Amino acid sequence: MTLAVVVATLLLQLGLVVQGQSVLDESTVPPLGTRLWRLASYFTIQSNVLVAIAAATLVRNPERDGPVWRVLRIDAVLGITLTGLVHFFLLRPLLNLKGLNAVADTGLHLVVPALALTGWLAFGPRPRLSASTVLWSLLWPIAWLIVTLVVGAATQWYPYPFLDVGAQGYAPVLITCVAVTLVFLVLAAIAWWADARLPRARVLN
Repeated sequence: MTLAVVVATLLLQLGLVVQGQSVLDESTVPPLGTRLWRLASYFTIQSNVLVAIAAATLVRNPERDGPVWRVLRIDAVLGITLTGLVHFFLLRPLLNLKGLNAVADTGLHLVVPALALTGWLAFGPRPRLSASTVLWSLLWPIAWLIVTLVVGAATQWYPYPFLDVGAQGYAPVLITCVAVTLVFLVLAAIAWWADARLPRARVLN
């Protein structure tokens, strides 16, 4: 179910972007290439893609394992959970979406996070986490943050308003980055704790 929902929602969002639908507070429609690059730059999209990849591999093999796969799996769970939390508390008040835009937004930011987290809690597979897995899981979100800020400084475009240095200033953006990173670390610690204590189960996504 998770795989079907996340793939359908990603395809819907892709179709809307190709059609020139707005994202967040953009008032003008950039060229298609720019729209696609920006779409791929969103942490939301990347975390949903990770969920899709993890779910697809588990459909093929419910007991899937391996060091790289473990990092991918927990990054998918942690990333999509962070996506839901950040969207609910920081971004949702900024949005006024209607029609299919609202459907895609709700799917990417609320429905898929709920399904992915529930699926991991209920089905695992586990145990799959170790100290090294948790540490490696930090590579993607930290790299995303660094690249986003560097590219944003060069292009003056940021995927999220709270990362816009030009509008917010360096200090508020830095505080936000530290706060979001701490939330990710807390989620990782909770996942590590839960992975060792929740019942072992086979996954069905």
